[in-house]
Amino acid sequence: MTHSLRGRLLWFLLAAITIAAIAQASIAYRTALSDADQIFDYHMQQMALSLRSSAPLANNEATARADADDAAENNDLVVQVWTPDGVQQFRSVSSARLPQRAVLGFSNVVANGTTYRVFSVQTNTQTLQVAQDMAVRRNMAGNLALRTVGPIAVMMPILMLVVWWVVSGSLEPVARVRSQVASRQADDLSPVSDAGLPDEVRPLVQELNLLFGRVRTAFAAQQNFVADAAHELRTPLAALKLQALSLERADNPEARQLAVARLTAGIERATRLVEQLLVLARQEATSQDVVSSAQVALADVARRAAGDLAGVAQQKGVDLGVHHADEVQVPGHADALMILLRNLVDNAIKYTPPGGTVDIDLRAVGAGAVLLVEDSGPGIPPEERERVFDRFYRIAGSEAAGSGLGLAIIKAIAERHGAILRLEQSARLGGLAASVTFPLAMTTSVAARLVLPAV
Repeated sequence: MTHSLRGRLLWFLLAAITIAAIAQASIAYRTALSDADQIFDYHMQQMALSLRSSAPLANNEATARADADDAAENNDLVVQVWTPDGVQQFRSVSSARLPQRAVLGFSNVVANGTTYRVFSVQTNTQTLQVAQDMAVRRNMAGNLALRTVGPIAVMMPILMLVVWWVVSGSLEPVARVRSQVASRQADDLSPVSDAGLPDEVRPLVQELNLLFGRVRTAFAAQQNFVADAAHELRTPLAALKLQALSLERADNPEARQLAVARLTAGIERATRLVEQLLVLARQEATSQDVVSSAQVALADVARRAAGDLAGVAQQKGVDLGVHHADEVQVPGHADALMILLRNLVDNAIKYTPPGGTVDIDLRAVGAGAVLLVEDSGPGIPPEERERVFDRFYRIAGSEAAGSGLGLAIIKAIAERHGAILRLEQSARLGGLAASVTFPLAMTTSVAARLVLPAV
């Protein structure tokens, strides 16, 4: 059995037409035969009743011979009349010889190599028999069936051609779409025309166009990412090359040590940039995935992020702690949420001057949860708060080292989890307040206010 829709339609339709024609021919024959039986039985009955009379009928051999000379034999319909004592009084001109026995009413008699349908009726003075050869009925039924099937036999090829034309014409738009898709280049993601498509196929093509749109957007973002990454990597790589040349040209231990330090710092910056690029690429590649149904305890994530960056904060002299943490859980990926919070805290530590404060605050709000990272740094001007989410964008005059990818990574992870990321001014510490609002959260218990000691 073919898997082609067109082939299946043609196969089943043509087979159905053929079976229907055979069935109709059989039914027509049986119907015609039944009608013929009823008609001839009625005629025989009426003939016998018309021959029935109180006056006896008689014909002798001479009369029969003369009748045979004057008229042709009629073997299709035979009429006989018998007296009560079994003497034949009348027989129609026919060479057929029926047995001398009568069954009143209708019966079938085999004689002369064929089957006769016999109708017998008896009166006080005679017994009448009317017999007909069943071959006559079969021939007439066959003729009637042939006349019924004849038009069907003529129309069946025409009907087949019509079905072929209808099916082929109906599937022509599908073939056109297939040709359009097959002839496309790998980078051609323009919409496929759905004009003239059947109702069953149009939704599929429309969903395919939506998929093309999403892939086109992803390709554009990937191309922009690659272009931006190549541009950003060019500068640190050029700096590394210059620092390597400086190390090669150093003619004293002090100059060589300074060149090695600069080269090491450049390698660390390039390494950090590559790591950020890989993290961003991974998060953007999975940004369309459905978030896992696993529940992530945000309070544990907050404590782990504070512990991981405690050394960095201590080295810079920044007071890092968890100001408040409700025990809430959100659906998502624990590793991705850890990257989100670590980037927020790391950015806050970088831009907070020594002696400043960075606090993590987690609260259950309604059916959701709000994760807040506040610092006492200079903050971000309102006109720059949207642009800092762009990749590789850095605020002019910023002294902190960075690649401009941290907030882009945070935004990608937040969007993946259906969360809303906002940058505002901290009312409590005066610096930047980065909040991530999760629409759905499950509160297991609310902890008392927890303030970690300054690190």
